[in-house]
Amino acid sequence: MIVKVDDSNIDDAALIHSVSWQESHRSFCPAEFVALHTPARQKGYLQNKIDSGTVVYILIEDGPAGIVSVTDSLIEDLYVYPALQNRGCGTALLRFAMKHCAGVPTLWILENNVNAARLYRREGFVETGNRNHITDVLDEIEFRFTGNRE
Repeated sequence: MIVKVDDSNIDDAALIHSVSWQESHRSFCPAEFVALHTPARQKGYLQNKIDSGTVVYILIEDGPAGIVSVTDSLIEDLYVYPALQNRGCGTALLRFAMKHCAGVPTLWILENNVNAARLYRREGFVETGNRNHITDVLDEIEFRFTGNRE
């Protein structure tokens, strides 16, 4: 079941975001920066997004499993608890988010996130060529849904 994040479940969404973000960034971010991404901080981040018009969703499967957010046609914050990854949760959240986009779904990922890139390509996304420079050695790359599934 996928439902909107609200006051009743934002703590669960923040915990998923915190744990998953820390795990996915631990290998290339300084430990002190990773440690800043606590559930309390991520709750504020998610609340700010909701207050600005973004819709955040949470996947519940025998408990909270993952989150995703949609702002118009932009999909962000797709995070699944590390222990639940590679079980279809991310795919379910992505497909749900795509249905809630106002136009052609787009998203951005860090170029070193090969698992996410594989998921998005499998679901019909292609790289647009647009990049944001995050650091001297790391870019964020844009993907856009093409409607062509492999």
